Amino acid sequence: MSSNVVPVPNEENITIISQHDQNKLQKPKLSFINIVSFLKERLAKLDMKKVIHSVKVGIALVLVSLLYLLDPLFQTVGQNAMWAIMTVVVVFEFFVGATLSKGINRAIGTVLGGGLGCLAAILADESGEIGGALVVGISVIIIGVGATYSRLIPSVKKRYDYGVMIFILTFSLVVVSGVRADKIMKLAGERLSNIGIGFAVCIFTTFIYPIWASDELHSSTASKFDKLASSIQGCLEEYFERDNDKGKKPSMNVSGCKSVMHSKSSDESLANFAKWEPWHGKFGFSYPWEKYLNIGEVLRELAAMVLSFKGCIQSVRQPSQTERDSIREPCEKIGLSLVTILMELGDSIRDMKICRAKILITQCMRQELSLLVKSDNNNSTDETTLGLASFIFQILEMVDKVELLATKVEELGEIAHFHNKKLDV
Repeated sequence: MSSNVVPVPNEENITIISQHDQNKLQKPKLSFINIVSFLKERLAKLDMKKVIHSVKVGIALVLVSLLYLLDPLFQTVGQNAMWAIMTVVVVFEFFVGATLSKGINRAIGTVLGGGLGCLAAILADESGEIGGALVVGISVIIIGVGATYSRLIPSVKKRYDYGVMIFILTFSLVVVSGVRADKIMKLAGERLSNIGIGFAVCIFTTFIYPIWASDELHSSTASKFDKLASSIQGCLEEYFERDNDKGKKPSMNVSGCKSVMHSKSSDESLANFAKWEPWHGKFGFSYPWEKYLNIGEVLRELAAMVLSFKGCIQSVRQPSQTERDSIREPCEKIGLSLVTILMELGDSIRDMKICRAKILITQCMRQELSLLVKSDNNNSTDETTLGLASFIFQILEMVDKVELLATKVEELGEIAHFHNKKLDV
């Protein structure tokens, strides 16, 4: 006797299938409004300066490509148009000062290297086969050794390293190729003219919505004061509040100090590029960019102190909350004064207005510091005395460093002719 088996549907499969169909039905359809909103969100996350720079590079490449695309221009420059394209790719940089620096270095290096290379090639051509080989070899050795050694000199390497490298490259190519090529002067002139065309296109394009290295250095230096002020304020608040909730980890944020600590190479590059930039906006010729580097060095020293201050605060040998409260009021006053002064100094640089913060430090802080010392002498145990003394010492060091910063900013204001600014004491 046979029996028919009727499959019974699985309820889970039914649920899954119906849920899948429901998701397909509920899937949102693309619309013009959704696409526009998505593009707005993506554009909001983009750095417009980087976008502008990318567009300018594209425009410059299109302009030099016309040397190939248009027949009248191609007949004039010929295959040497590739030197113009290479110049744009190599020379065009993010900041105006960087573009001018590389462009001028490339132009000078090309002219000097090409000129000396042509002379050496002509001399080698007139010296016969063996004499010409000797002239080429000796000239390449002398120029190569001398120019390479000059690249190792710090003052030359800082501003002219790229130009010296182009000088070595151009001289070597011209003097070696000149031995086998006829009309070496014509060839060198055509290449030089195309490099000049590429550099001119770079200069024209870079001044369209220019991105100044000087503005970047100026604003970044001012923002460092705010970062250090925020870090000091957070450390003091954490020191006097951390025992209120023992399960809570310290909330102080010293990431700003770390960014200041690692800003030396960036500051030096920006200052070097700023020296190449022409008069624009609030920055004239011979602007004291070296003073910005001096201020940056002191700011890095203060950032190192704040990081050490954080380590002191987080030490397990720090006194109890009750003992810390004995010095809380004068410490908070000094901390508030430090924060206020640092922010005032940052605003002074940002707004280019003179700030007499040094007077504020001298008159308002010394008395508070004497109160801290007296409070420290009232402690009973050696470990408590050591913890409080370390804390007070760190504050004293930061006060001295902030006073030095105020002096540096005041010197910058006098040299750069900052405007007068009234300070509310």
